[in-house]
Amino acid sequence: MSTAAQMPVSDQPESAETVLSVNNIEVIYDHVILVLKGVSLTVPKGGIVALLGANGAGKTTTLKAISNLLRAERGEVTKGTIEFKGERVDRLSPNELVRRGCIQVLEGRHCFGHLTIEENLLTGAFTRRDGNAAIRRDLEAIYEYFPRLKQRRGSMAGYTSGGEQQMCAIGRAMMSRPSMILLDEPSMGLAPQIVEEIFEIVHKLNGSEGVSFLLAEQNTNMALKYATYGYILETGRVVMDGPAKMLRENEDVKEFYLGVSEGDRKSFRNVKSYKRRKRWLA
Repeated sequence: MSTAAQMPVSDQPESAETVLSVNNIEVIYDHVILVLKGVSLTVPKGGIVALLGANGAGKTTTLKAISNLLRAERGEVTKGTIEFKGERVDRLSPNELVRRGCIQVLEGRHCFGHLTIEENLLTGAFTRRDGNAAIRRDLEAIYEYFPRLKQRRGSMAGYTSGGEQQMCAIGRAMMSRPSMILLDEPSMGLAPQIVEEIFEIVHKLNGSEGVSFLLAEQNTNMALKYATYGYILETGRVVMDGPAKMLRENEDVKEFYLGVSEGDRKSFRNVKSYKRRKRWLA
């Protein structure tokens, strides 16, 4: 790992190499409940792509479809394909996908509470075969990105703060030396200043390590501040996508997701039903 942070470019060029391609997938739970309906998205190599939408829109299901964790919840991809680095991966096991360089940081952090911070980080290297010396070097690099974790390296993870646990979960994923991280709701339950700190670290990891991120997030304002591109999900469908700057300036996005309205504030229920159906779902 390199430790010199660089800033990624603001927008990915059209010719950027694609690291992840989700092609018109449908997801069904318990053989009857249709959750995702023809979702397609791409993540360029070295990009940060935001997957936006309200609770229940299908963001977490999309990430779990990519990371092959649906089967544990009686879900399956019934249509479409998922390709990582040009190869189809939707039929692989989760650990096979991790070995290929794609790993998910689950919503809610899910640290091993009975292990120390350092032991948690080291569990992220279980798929590696490059020796203890390389693993220790990467561990020290993680501590440079996350100085809070270095201070708490001997503390039981279950007794650390929510922000420290989120940092631990991201650091643990980095210890597998991924080329892509699926990051699910990193801001959930955290104070605004901690959220800002975590997003800054993600930005640095993207710039200096070249790790691509697909970021599922309800905090639209924060996600679009750091992402290069975004997709908006509603009820299992992609209803809008575009460069982050374009989404930040879109009137509907500003009103429905950023809390900014031009002129008189209208009824959310009425405007939501009309504008989204007419403009986005037409």
